[in-house]
Amino acid sequence: MASYLVTGGAGFIGSHLAEELLRRGHSVRIADNFVTGKRHNLAHLRGAEVLEGDLADTCFAERAACGMDYVLHQAAIPSVPRSVEDPWPSNRSNIDATLSVLMAARKAGVKRVVYAASSSAYGNTPTLPKREDMPTNPRSPYALQKLVGEQYCRLFTELYGLETVCTRYFNVFGPRQDPSSPYSGVISLFTSALLTGNRPVIYGDGQQTRDFTYVANVVSGVLLACEAPNVAGEMMNMATGGRISLNDLVRVLNRIIGTNVSPIYKQSRAGDVRDSQADISKASRLLGYQPIVSLEDGLANTVAWCRTTMAPLAAEIPEKPAA
Repeated sequence: MASYLVTGGAGFIGSHLAEELLRRGHSVRIADNFVTGKRHNLAHLRGAEVLEGDLADTCFAERAACGMDYVLHQAAIPSVPRSVEDPWPSNRSNIDATLSVLMAARKAGVKRVVYAASSSAYGNTPTLPKREDMPTNPRSPYALQKLVGEQYCRLFTELYGLETVCTRYFNVFGPRQDPSSPYSGVISLFTSALLTGNRPVIYGDGQQTRDFTYVANVVSGVLLACEAPNVAGEMMNMATGGRISLNDLVRVLNRIIGTNVSPIYKQSRAGDVRDSQADISKASRLLGYQPIVSLEDGLANTVAWCRTTMAPLAAEIPEKPAA
């Protein structure tokens, strides 16, 4: 049994990581300031230690990292639009807190830090799929901040010998992604709209594509990155290797839910990229990573979760008839 610190463990991805670690019998400590994390995401996590505080505060970060074998650094303000509107808070959460966590991890002598990086670092480079050796071109403060976090991780490995691995996420979705926030991923927003009889909003023409990745795939990859040999200082994509347009995504969700609702189109948002698709061969080679849940199965799981959490609102929306 090992001890794991999950920063941002009350958030969407962090809570899934904590849940799987507990299921495997590990000791889990969660550090979160609950700015974007939700307390109800922790209600079912029996046995996890929860520390509330700001990881940009070095004293709190040192307290959180003390005695840990591994640090899974998921804490962030994970929103392109929010960073464009107000860069300063996300800079503190995404850069200052990352440096603080790395310093604390080094002081505590942890075995490895796995950092949640972002595919937004690639920007609008036209080549698909995105490979780790491609130049970066961040188009938003969020993308730049996450890239700086990667560079700090690599630097700490090279300068101080602290083992770090960066996993670049591509549009992660699944249960517990908050659809009530305007900054949520499009799948949670689209699903919430369709279940309540509303038209989902697409910014742009809907032909933009994304490599949507079900959260269980990311959890699997991150935990592989904790113990894989000879990967210190590496960065790799964490995704499925496919892509789908937002227009097709709405069609698939309509089919799963049993609705026939067309989207509303609005002007494209600043900082959004046009197309995103991952080359996952590096993660496959170094970690043995392969997606374990398909896009459509992940969408069905997410819809089922949304039906349960939104039962009073969705009661009149019929289940899709069995084939």
